[in-house]
Amino acid sequence: MHSIRHPKRTWFGLGTIAKIKDETEFLGARNALFFTDKGVRGAGVADMALAPLEEAGVQVTIYDECPPEPAIGDLEQAFDEFKNGSFDLVVGVGGGSSMDMAKSIGVLLGNDGAPRDYLGIELVPKPGLSTILAPTTSGTGAEATPNAIFSVPEEQVKLAIVSTHVIPFAAIVDPNLTLSAPPKVTSAAGVDAFTHCLETYVARNATPLSEMYSLEGMKLIARSLRSVCKDGSDIEARTNMALGSYYGGVALAGAGAGAIHALAYPLGSRFHIPHGVSNSLMFSHVMKENYAAAPEKFARIAQILGESTDGMSDAEAAELSVGAVEKLCRDCGVPTRLGEVDVPAHAIPDLAEAAFKLERLLSCNPKELTLEDIERIYRTAA
Repeated sequence: MHSIRHPKRTWFGLGTIAKIKDETEFLGARNALFFTDKGVRGAGVADMALAPLEEAGVQVTIYDECPPEPAIGDLEQAFDEFKNGSFDLVVGVGGGSSMDMAKSIGVLLGNDGAPRDYLGIELVPKPGLSTILAPTTSGTGAEATPNAIFSVPEEQVKLAIVSTHVIPFAAIVDPNLTLSAPPKVTSAAGVDAFTHCLETYVARNATPLSEMYSLEGMKLIARSLRSVCKDGSDIEARTNMALGSYYGGVALAGAGAGAIHALAYPLGSRFHIPHGVSNSLMFSHVMKENYAAAPEKFARIAQILGESTDGMSDAEAAELSVGAVEKLCRDCGVPTRLGEVDVPAHAIPDLAEAAFKLERLLSCNPKELTLEDIERIYRTAA
């Protein structure tokens, strides 16, 4: 038996941000809480979503304090500010951080608990407020996932609210919103999107339903990521990346991520490295550990990345995927070694301990990893 989860409605394509008006009217919402960050608002991108809300006659309260890589304390602060409000809709416009804040507040305002009560899997008792999410980067796929990720400083790790109730009512994926994303954000987010598609494809939990999205997402991103890093105004590449990122989010909802994410999370929580960069640091090194566990699938990945595998066995072709990913990251200007971002070698044992605790992610990995395996991967990446 297989299952997969989606937003109740998804709009995709240039100009679809205007559909916020239709969705708001469909829901009968009158009082919306709007989450974004100062960069998105300052660039005028938030206005593209605020205008149709205004046309719908909705009263909007704007929260533009969403930080990059939010901590659970940031969610608690926002919840304390708005928990006594009379909102009937939450809108999130931004990268994964803003969308994670928005959909978490949506479930919190419809339930009785506090933010920390829901860190875990399917702990949210009932649906919250309806949410509409619109990404401004092609990376996290958060507009489609049941996950909201927060660092927990006292545990020096990232944890997630994972619930079907977290999936938004509507996802609006308009590539126009990604045009102003800076080059570094574009490249790191794009690598993040590719990790989602790749990890869900090789995951132990992968199904025919999730693999369809994983494969198509990889194809879209593989043929577009270098182009969009070279020319951010390339609207065809931006469109492919937006769709590929969304597919990665849907695949995550069906199969889950793996050891790349498990080893990336402690880097983000302890050294405040952006999530996409954390993934790029671990990407090829975890693949080198994994490819022998699923050679046919990794051989397919090598082909998608443009490697010539004619006459090779699956094992030989699978090995090529490691170098192909390393080259993709390098071509896009994202780091692939811990030393490039000043992560000291003496931190590796603690990083390995933190990653080893992330059973939710490691359980999906195609190869079972011991604590010693994880420490060795970090050392290889140094």
